[in-house]
Amino acid sequence: MIRGRCGSIRACVLLSSLAAFAGGCAGARAPGAGPAPLPAGNAVIPAPASMRLTGAPPFQLTADTRVVVPAGGGEAARVGDYLAGLLRPATGFPLQVESAGGGGTSAITLRLATNDSRLGDEGYALSVTADSVVLTANRPAGLFYGVQTLRQLLPPSIEADRPRQGPWSIPAGRIVDSPRYQWRGAMLDVARHFFTVDEVKQYIDLLALYKINHLHLHLSDDQGWRIQIRSWPRLTEYGGSLEVGGTPGGYYTQAEYEELVRYAADRFITVVPEIDMPSHINAALASYPELNCDGVAPPLYGGTNVGFSAFCTGKDITYRFIDDVMGELADLTPGPFLHVGGDEVKTLDQATYNRFIERVQQIVNAHGKRMIGWDEVENARLSPGSVVQVWRSDTVRAAPANGSQLIMSPAPRAYFDMKYDSLTPLGLDWAGHVSVRKAYDWNPSALVPSAADSVILGVEAPIWSETLTDIHDVEYMALPRIPALAEVGWSPQSARDWENFRRRLAAQAPRWVQLRLLYFRSPEVPWKP
Repeated sequence: MIRGRCGSIRACVLLSSLAAFAGGCAGARAPGAGPAPLPAGNAVIPAPASMRLTGAPPFQLTADTRVVVPAGGGEAARVGDYLAGLLRPATGFPLQVESAGGGGTSAITLRLATNDSRLGDEGYALSVTADSVVLTANRPAGLFYGVQTLRQLLPPSIEADRPRQGPWSIPAGRIVDSPRYQWRGAMLDVARHFFTVDEVKQYIDLLALYKINHLHLHLSDDQGWRIQIRSWPRLTEYGGSLEVGGTPGGYYTQAEYEELVRYAADRFITVVPEIDMPSHINAALASYPELNCDGVAPPLYGGTNVGFSAFCTGKDITYRFIDDVMGELADLTPGPFLHVGGDEVKTLDQATYNRFIERVQQIVNAHGKRMIGWDEVENARLSPGSVVQVWRSDTVRAAPANGSQLIMSPAPRAYFDMKYDSLTPLGLDWAGHVSVRKAYDWNPSALVPSAADSVILGVEAPIWSETLTDIHDVEYMALPRIPALAEVGWSPQSARDWENFRRRLAAQAPRWVQLRLLYFRSPEVPWKP
């Protein structure tokens, strides 16, 4: 753990919270007085496409309130159970979940529409009156995202894990909402430092609150291999034994990985596994000498340099290894994507690199998946189904000539392991400082001006873990920037405004306190004292 004058990131921020955020932590400075508070209920992140609060009497949660779900069970009914589970601890109310046919007063009703063209697969419509709440969507995913909005319309104390004093008011109004991009992602590097199943679940819950729908897990790197591959057991037994600094590492069994995939899917988040190659591969080379050109295994590595390792691209065993790994991962991963990295390769010439990526693409496709790679892969011949993840800059670039799509993760905007400012006690700064405003105030389509917006699959915020040792460090780097990225990916450009966003962001802080989440008190945000 990197330590500041409070002892650790967690201790520092908790002490700051207990002291009414009066300061005392590096990077946790309290700003001066901000603008007037927002009207009640108008602090939703990401900003809905259309939101009208009427000012009429609100809906009140009471001991008689029921959650009414579509008949027949399935995912829609599961969303209703999830909603009731969110609301019970703080309210102390029973919040019975009933099948459709009830409705009436004091009911929160979830409905599946026949086919509302405004909503698509992830949109929703929310109507609130004093008598009822009605949430409508075409698909269960839309109901789930509507629940996150409904959750944010309630007071922050709704997040408490034990009964709190109400009233539990939901402002009257009408919201019609759907996302701008279909990919709203976050990447967690579990290779440089390992994070347990429970820690990853904590991160999934945070992502769900802001309608993030993809979790990209960086499962291998020079420092460690974190996913069990049964056909190559030493990858985890030996290659997963350490992490940065040489401290003990760890790995996920296949059963644990499947548990994470299910947990994420219950929150409508798709897990995307990454096995980085042909570089960033020292943990595998150290585990199996035959993967090296000279047949000699290098030692395990606990540093943070990049680009020194590479597969022996001329050996048949290399591709048998990749086929085995991709095959087992494909069987474990219901989502359509496998990420193959492809970045920071310093030991192969361009022609060799291109041939390698094209052969790996064929392997991924043969297992029924679409390949994603960091933006270096665009120099190879990619199939239209492959995806390029942009990371190296936020400068203007051309659209892919082969018809593939882009995930926008420009490091100077979206790498949330970058320091907020020069005083941030964690993180790196090779891409500069990524302030909250810098993370928010950009338009993905403006980076690809020559292409239709459809070329952009979406946006993603990576968090690399060279300096992050536990989930509390991750929270501190993610908050308050993940809500910024979420709004970039979800809200229409016309609904986005920095001054309004920073006020809504300030109103989220009491919610994070109830959830016991650590965050950076950026001086750009008018936090309440």
